[in-house]
Amino acid sequence: MRAVITYEGEGAGVVREALRPEAGREIPRTLISVGGAGDRVEINVEADDTPALRAALNSYLRWAQVALDVNRTVSV
Repeated sequence: MRAVITYEGEGAGVVREALRPEAGREIPRTLISVGGAGDRVEINVEADDTPALRAALNSYLRWAQVALDVNRTVSV
């Protein structure tokens, strides 16, 4: 199973740099890569099954939101 999440906009570079180290960690039954350039970040998640895909997507989406929230707070 595979899912690709793309975000384009303000803070994409912050999200990309915040998530890149996480992509190097082992999450059971998943393979994750984080890429993109400029105002675009792309998160690719490949998983062996639906529960693993859901868990990885939930984690990465939550971490991306935290990175955006922190960036907005610090930029104010």
